[in-house]
Amino acid sequence: MQTTRRALIKGCLALLAVATMPRALWAAAWPEKAFSANQMSAAMVGLFGTDVTTASDKIMLKVPEIAENGAVVPVTIKTSLENVESISIVVEHNPMPMVATFEILPGTLTDISCRIKMAKTSDVTAVVKTSNGLYSTAKQVKVTIGGCGG
Repeated sequence: MQTTRRALIKGCLALLAVATMPRALWAAAWPEKAFSANQMSAAMVGLFGTDVTTASDKIMLKVPEIAENGAVVPVTIKTSLENVESISIVVEHNPMPMVATFEILPGTLTDISCRIKMAKTSDVTAVVKTSNGLYSTAKQVKVTIGGCGG
């Protein structure tokens, strides 16, 4: 009983510390220009400072050829590139093309799986940022039922 009470108090104190953290600390990490852009190029520039990438066969992008429901499109990205800093997902014809970005810590496996929303048939692009530059690969996904407002 005593350990449960202590764990509850510690959890509440940790939650209070996070809740009272200045908003400026949270906002500094948020790439608002990238996620609010309505063009793929602008989203890339907002996140990376450029929209130029090098095509790479060292990035494995697994997406379905046909997504029966655009609201839940499974995406898996793996890469054998070295010194990976981040992996991002961009969907060209979405209302807001920048779907997700994942910061990768050194020594971490570069294997991302998630589900995304797609408004309509479009290329899904995986962008891998390394210490040597930006690399990408893309595959088209045909959407039969829209997810982003469709």
